[in-house]
Amino acid sequence: MLPLLEGIRVIEVGAVVLGPYAGQVLADLGADVIKVEPLEGDIARDAHPAGTGGGALFVNNNRNKRMLALDLKAPEGRAALARLLGTADVLFHNMRVDAAERLGLGFAAVAAINPRIIHCAAIGFGQRGPYRDRPAFDDVIQAACGIAGLATATGGDPRFVPTILADKVAALHAVYGILAALVARANGREGPIQIEVPMFEALAAFLLNEHLAGATFASDGAVGYPRLLSPDRRPFRTADGWIAVLPYTDRQWRAFLAEIDREDVIAQGWFTDPRKRQAHISELYALIAAVLPARTTDAWITALEARDVPCSKISGIDDLLTDPHLTEIGFFDVPEGYPAGVVRTLPQPVRYEGIAASPDIAPRPLGADSRTVLAECGFDQDEICRLIASGIVSG
Repeated sequence: MLPLLEGIRVIEVGAVVLGPYAGQVLADLGADVIKVEPLEGDIARDAHPAGTGGGALFVNNNRNKRMLALDLKAPEGRAALARLLGTADVLFHNMRVDAAERLGLGFAAVAAINPRIIHCAAIGFGQRGPYRDRPAFDDVIQAACGIAGLATATGGDPRFVPTILADKVAALHAVYGILAALVARANGREGPIQIEVPMFEALAAFLLNEHLAGATFASDGAVGYPRLLSPDRRPFRTADGWIAVLPYTDRQWRAFLAEIDREDVIAQGWFTDPRKRQAHISELYALIAAVLPARTTDAWITALEARDVPCSKISGIDDLLTDPHLTEIGFFDVPEGYPAGVVRTLPQPVRYEGIAASPDIAPRPLGADSRTVLAECGFDQDEICRLIASGIVSG
């Protein structure tokens, strides 16, 4: 945990991945992130597979936070949260807009409590458009934004990217939005700041960054980045497995062609012009595919790395657990204080030299910090005990 956001209090009303992932990044940077959960807890706490520290999805998205369990359906629970919001710098939630309004977490209601609040809502679809009220989950967003349909451009059926892509991309958009608002406030910006992070728009921008292509310049221009949509751009089979090979620059193509004794391709009139070479990309990829089965994966990697041609074996998820680079840097090391059943954790991947970090704190049990957090908000012990006894707070 780094001290970069010390003194910043973030209230996270988030569940599963989107909210917790963004909250964890802010907590890793040193913010005091208070996760507000319902009395039954974030559903990711029990998601399969689970160990002594809870569900793996929860363990990997909720370190370095304090935990408050509160019944927000009860007036007393909402009143307690209002007092907490009065002490906060940021409120971040990933609830549907109507649900947030019912719980008093809409922008107007929160700004009335705290006129300096940064209010960030990660939602499915932007509230200015006709999709505003649609429910949204990762698969729905991948379908709507064009990512699931990309495979059809290379002759395949639509398919989802097998990772929670929309949630994680939107979470990172939320993080930079919050950080920018904090900088603006530090520079003298007064009043509340409202941030809307719609998953659909975030993923559409993410996808179209390169695929807007010709439509950038003409209303009827062709979309799609040709090299990426070539059906011949794929992992290539070797004598004993699979490999990714990507000669990209002129120098890299010359090095690869020299390795396979095909300097005759360099003599082609189109080769030295990057645009013309791009038009022949499928032909070049087919050439790669034809020669790679002659050697093993390791043999190709040795030869191509010697010529500085970008390449990698095709790793499976399980291969990452023993990857020599990740092992060397201690990528999966478990800090002290984690439950005995946790044998791997995931780090904050961004490194900051010259800034001393403190040990990460394992995800806390449900309601573990309820008493402390409420006391910091001005509740006396009698009030706290009464809230716990009445089932409004879990402590």
